[in-house]
Amino acid sequence: MAGRWRRIKRADVGAHTPPLLPLTTSRPRLSHTISCCYCDCKITSFNQPIFRFGRTHARLLRAWFSTGIGFSLAALAVATTVLFLELAILMHIFGNSNVPHHLPISCSSLFGLPPLLPSNSFAPVDAGYVIISTLISVAFHEFGHAAAAASEGMKLEYVAVFIALLFPGALVAFNHDALQDLSCFSALRIYCAGIWHNAVLSAASGLILFFLPLLLFPLYIHGESPTVSDVPLTSPLSGYLSRGHVILSLDGMHVHGVDDWINLSAQISELRFKNGTLSTHGEKNRIGNGRKGYCVPNFMLKENNKDQFTHDQSTCFGDLVSFTTISCVSSTVLIDGDVEDSRSNSKEETYCLNVNDVIKLNKCTNGWDKAIINDSTCVCSQGETCLSPVQEPGSIWVEITYLNSSDCFYSGEYLLPSSNCSGTFIFVGDVISMARSIQLTMYQPRLNVPFATYLPDVLERFLLCLFHASLALALLNSLPVYYLDGESILEIIIFQLTSMSPRNKEKVLQSFLMGGTFISILLLLGIFFHLFVS
Repeated sequence: MAGRWRRIKRADVGAHTPPLLPLTTSRPRLSHTISCCYCDCKITSFNQPIFRFGRTHARLLRAWFSTGIGFSLAALAVATTVLFLELAILMHIFGNSNVPHHLPISCSSLFGLPPLLPSNSFAPVDAGYVIISTLISVAFHEFGHAAAAASEGMKLEYVAVFIALLFPGALVAFNHDALQDLSCFSALRIYCAGIWHNAVLSAASGLILFFLPLLLFPLYIHGESPTVSDVPLTSPLSGYLSRGHVILSLDGMHVHGVDDWINLSAQISELRFKNGTLSTHGEKNRIGNGRKGYCVPNFMLKENNKDQFTHDQSTCFGDLVSFTTISCVSSTVLIDGDVEDSRSNSKEETYCLNVNDVIKLNKCTNGWDKAIINDSTCVCSQGETCLSPVQEPGSIWVEITYLNSSDCFYSGEYLLPSSNCSGTFIFVGDVISMARSIQLTMYQPRLNVPFATYLPDVLERFLLCLFHASLALALLNSLPVYYLDGESILEIIIFQLTSMSPRNKEKVLQSFLMGGTFISILLLLGIFFHLFVS
């Protein structure tokens, strides 16, 4: 925020500034002001270091902040236009009955709230990222004002951190008389410096986030397979996967990244229910999944004991799983779904088998990745029978292969497994919910050191939050609202760069400020109502 450039007795420039703070001629290094609606802490320790920095690099800083004037003026124009457009949409001025009654997303993006307050996934740990990124953004904003003023030869009076009506903020204060002696262009450099610094900080955060895989390349492999960063106890994969495991494949299909893991799970679920029920067994109408089969040696079937079934002859005892035989038919028949007719001439039998033994065998049927089997549904050799697991309706059988990175070692850029490095297990259930129940990262640590899995995720979250927080602060201060930087910038433009009479200038300024403040409050209330009530 910024104090009024033309009329106040002294200038307060900052991210959030209350009206008229007291000014004294002699000030301790640390002081405070307390009232019923406002309290602050004023610090003077930074006055001399910032002033020396500004004077030492005055020419370079003037050129730097002159560039910021153009960006800030453009941001002010865009923010003002968006405010009025959002009001028009919100009040249905355009008469379009198709305009949704909820708050437009572009408005909430203007205030930066969705990235900072995602109501559906906001966790307490995320509050730390929000607080730290906001503090850095505000500090960078205020340093911009202070450095710009120092480059113009103005001394800083103090830096204040305050709470006004439960809203935190910060400001830097300058002597009003010294500010009045500056030219219009110099004053604009000071008032636009905060917005410019936040824009630069946001852009820098985005660039670092974009090049993060390259920066972390010596320590991490990026984009080959996702690494498990957290498995909640409520996840169905708890006990099978843990932090540091690398997911290699899902049903034999290689998983390249986090999005790939989600997309493949959705595809498997969609294909499973698209193909429909293949066969039924017993009173529970179980589904025999003819899409995925295993070539089981006949000697294993001969060793199978029928007493392994429960009384309904469809459920196996203990950890054994029911498998049913599949007739050798063409893949086109399976795709067309005419399976029962093709099986009418063959007798199906059900066996109880150990899953860990079965998943090591060759695959059959066309329910697997084509890289594993050919187009024939039965590719089993003589002496083997194609068996498919029997499943409950709504459940899906998938194989998940992973690496235990702590038991693997690297040779150059490649991961070399040891004897107990990889593993495969079966999941039966809702595949989509399973895929979303764990947290993954695109980075595989090259070194087995503590907290190596967490570092990329922490950096990504922090940089993303800093990007949104700094951009939101830049846009917020660009609004034509009382006590924001936009107020002072707009005032200089109207009073110094227009030829209207002073009375008309005042009317135009007040109209913009009152309208901008009213619309901003209205839209902010709508955003919070939409996020926390609807």
